[in-house]
Parts: sequence; C-alpha cells; structure tokens
Amino acid sequence: MKTSADQGLDARPYHHGDLRNALIEAGLRLLEARAPDAVQDDLGLREVAREVGVSPTAIYRHFPDKHALKAALAAEGLARLAWRQQQASKQAGRGAAGFLASGLSYVRFAAEHPVLFRLMFSYAQPEDLLDASPDKVPAAMRGLREDIAELMPHGWTDAQRKAAALHAWALVHGLALLVLDRQIPADWPLIERVLAGFGAGVQPP
Repeated sequence: MKTSADQGLDARPYHHGDLRNALIEAGLRLLEARAPDAVQDDLGLREVAREVGVSPTAIYRHFPDKHALKAALAAEGLARLAWRQQQASKQAGRGAAGFLASGLSYVRFAAEHPVLFRLMFSYAQPEDLLDASPDKVPAAMRGLREDIAELMPHGWTDAQRKAAALHAWALVHGLALLVLDRQIPADWPLIERVLAGFGAGVQPP
C-alpha cells in the first residue's frame, strides 16, 4: 500500500483502517496533484469518492459537505506540519538550533505543499492560538509556545513571551507566503539567515 510519502506528502505514523482516513488520504493526494496556484474550492466530494472507489453516499456519512472535508484536510495538514517540525528540531538537537530548524521546516513545508498549505489556514478552526489552552490549538502552535517558553529569558513576562511567539510565527508564515506568491525565490540559505536573526533581534518590550 502506498503511503503519503509516496504521493509527495511527509510520512508520519498513520493508520489506514477506515473509510474516513482513506478519504482524507485521497483528498491530500488530489490536492498534491493540483497546480501550485490552484483554487482549493474545486475539490469536491464526488471527486474524492471516485478516487477511493466508493459511492458519493458513502462519503456523506463521514463528511456531510465539502467544508467538512476540507476542514478535516486542513487539520491533517496542520498535524503533518507539526510532525515535520518536531522531526527537524529533534534532528538538529533541539534548543536554539532545533528552533531554527523547526522554523525552516515550516517554510519548506509550505513551498513543497502549496495548495495544502493555503487550505490549512483557510479552513482551520478560528481560535486565538496565542492565548487558547494548549488542548485547543494545533500541535505546531503548541510546539512554538513551548519553545518560546523554554528559549526566551526566564525573566520575561507572559506578555513578552506572547509577543515573541507572534514574532516567530509571523516571520515564518510571512516568508512562506512570500515564497508561495513568488515575491521571493526559495533561496534556503537566505531564508535560514533571516530566521537565524530572530533570536538576536528579539528584545523584551
């Protein structure tokens, strides 16, 4: 059986044992096959059902409409982004080097999966990700908040840590969108230098 890695998505522990997961995998494959600037709204339930080989009626049991399917694809994309960041941080030895590797992996993920990346933030559940309880935010944001709490000076207030987390997120997300919108090339040494300046450039407000 092919894994998501065979289709161009990042591999992570994943189990195929039910129709819902098969539909999500099919939706991800179809997104991967689209042009980078494709409109995600043209992904329909019937197309996904055909990809899996089931009737449209079967898909409605799991996703009553297109929005529900795309919300599930967005959640899966966010989970895979978080897994990739965790792996990058681990391989770099965690700490400051891991934080840099995690940020770089965020931008790379966007460049490698442009249609999915745009969908992830179009259909993600609205939430104040910087203040919400950890169990209500995606794993990628939990990881960012934990890294900031660990790496920033211990004397910083909660407000200062929140500002640092927003600074880091805005930096990687902004770079990702600049690459996707072809405003800057995917110059990875340059992008890494920009991200490396984060720690030195953040000062307590």
